[in-house]
Amino acid sequence: MAIVGPTAAGKTALSLALANAIGAEVVNADSMQLYRGMDIGTAKLSPGEWEGVPHHVFDLWDVTEPASVAEYQHAARAAIDAVHARGCTPLLVGGSGLYVRAALEHFDFPGTDAQLRATLEAELAAGGPAPLHARLASRDPAAAARILPSNGRRIVRALEVLELTGAPFAAELPEPRPYYHCLYIGVDLETAALDERVAMRVDRMWAAGLVDEVRALERRGLRQGRTAGRALGYQQVLRHLAGECTEAQAKADTIQATRRFVRRQRSWFRRDPRVMWLDGRDPDLAVRALALAAEARQ
Repeated sequence: MAIVGPTAAGKTALSLALANAIGAEVVNADSMQLYRGMDIGTAKLSPGEWEGVPHHVFDLWDVTEPASVAEYQHAARAAIDAVHARGCTPLLVGGSGLYVRAALEHFDFPGTDAQLRATLEAELAAGGPAPLHARLASRDPAAAARILPSNGRRIVRALEVLELTGAPFAAELPEPRPYYHCLYIGVDLETAALDERVAMRVDRMWAAGLVDEVRALERRGLRQGRTAGRALGYQQVLRHLAGECTEAQAKADTIQATRRFVRRQRSWFRRDPRVMWLDGRDPDLAVRALALAAEARQ
């Protein structure tokens, strides 16, 4: 079973209620909760908040490491298989759409080459994305047409795949092919209500000490982290710590950036006809989710 949907819609609370009701174990599908020490800004539950429910696939990487969907796929599937082997139900929970697909569908990732990647990233840092995009356009016009000229990270990845495989880069995702049989439950709210929840969530993060968390992670290399350093909240606080904006502006920017991200998440998951949607404000949310689960088992 998977619980998906936008940030702040209520996935975590529902996952705990469902897990306790059916004896499930949670497998994480939030890409930023894979980073050690990124706790407050990702709303990561502490073990004391798990309500006795086992949780898996958290804290895989240091903040200096780039994200790897392929590495996550391996860890998530190992956790899912282990939960199945114990006779329990794995409950994949998160709003990172690509990571959900990587765990639950047939999804192959071309390999990487550290030296080649470093060379391409050095070119990106020195000359910006435009020359690399032009190179990609000359070698793989279809991929270049689908990747924004400003998206340096995807351009680098496309060129890396071309060099390693000699094959065109698949800029569009393949059609879904299930790796596991799975019920998808989506949690969402009306836009105005979700926007309000986002603002409240950011307020709680600031009150819980997000600025101090980022300051500590900066000493561990967060600012140099290609993925972690760009995470919502962390990127904005890093700008504040560098003197580029006030703390109040960093907080306001975090709220706005999170709201934009929520809309992208909603667009991603709403395209999937397999997702059964529930209202995150429904007082009987867990009951309705349990009914969907029971119906799926019939």
